[in-house]
Amino acid sequence: MTTDRQLRFRDKVYEPGSQLVMAIVNRTTDSFYDHGATWSTDRALHRVDEAISQGADILDIGGVKAGPGEAVDAEEEIRRTIDFIDVVRRRHPDVVISIDTWRAAVAARALEAGADLINDAWGGFDQDLAGVAADYDAAIVCTHTGGLRPRTGPVRAEYDDVVADAIKIITGLAERARAAGVAEDSIIIDPAHDFGKNTWHSLEITRRLDELADTGWPVLVSVSNKDFLGETLDLPVARRVPATLAATAICAWQGARIHRVHQVAEARQVVDLVVAIRGDRDPLRTVRGLV
Repeated sequence: MTTDRQLRFRDKVYEPGSQLVMAIVNRTTDSFYDHGATWSTDRALHRVDEAISQGADILDIGGVKAGPGEAVDAEEEIRRTIDFIDVVRRRHPDVVISIDTWRAAVAARALEAGADLINDAWGGFDQDLAGVAADYDAAIVCTHTGGLRPRTGPVRAEYDDVVADAIKIITGLAERARAAGVAEDSIIIDPAHDFGKNTWHSLEITRRLDELADTGWPVLVSVSNKDFLGETLDLPVARRVPATLAATAICAWQGARIHRVHQVAEARQVVDLVVAIRGDRDPLRTVRGLV
């Protein structure tokens, strides 16, 4: 398990071994979890302020639902996200801002507005994204989606070895990003639970996440309230928080560095405890048996 690489998001640097919490901020009307709870600017800014107060290191701002839904073209995606990113950047100059997009044109506008990271959830579908990250000295997430087009769901997904396939594809994307000029300490990989995968695949990705960490590339996971958790325990979306936290702890122990979440405060406690159990973080208070 490798957690010894520095992470850099433009001018923001995190030391080896650090565990980062990425808060989801949806500028959409139809997201699977919050159903438009942060669609209005006021509510989205409240979400931003609250997430930072609860320990978020990164804000992941997206203007398009990941799965099938209403059509959102690049112009509308820009309208939903870019001015908001500008406001957040001025309001919170030290937080890492991520733009959740697969479109190079949207990513460029977001980086101009102050974003630090491109979270490409669709596996390099737009091959210009890595060049945009390089042009702005920004970070990029390289994701495994099983070859799906953006906003499509898996149908009878099959792999000889889903972990081997994920490693092959996303390390290839990482090398492509490096060749395009993205700094090595600004490249992140994501096995993408549920994307192009059935529940068995996502469970195996979780169980063998250490193999992705052992590639040397920092690993991001997005397990928060996902369908694989719901199917495993037969739970609706609203009742998946305990399962989310269990999966988060397992991923952190297996070497994940960044955790994309809905419940920030709870996830922050989980990853901080994992780091303390591993011996890389001191307890904040120790009096038991000492006084």
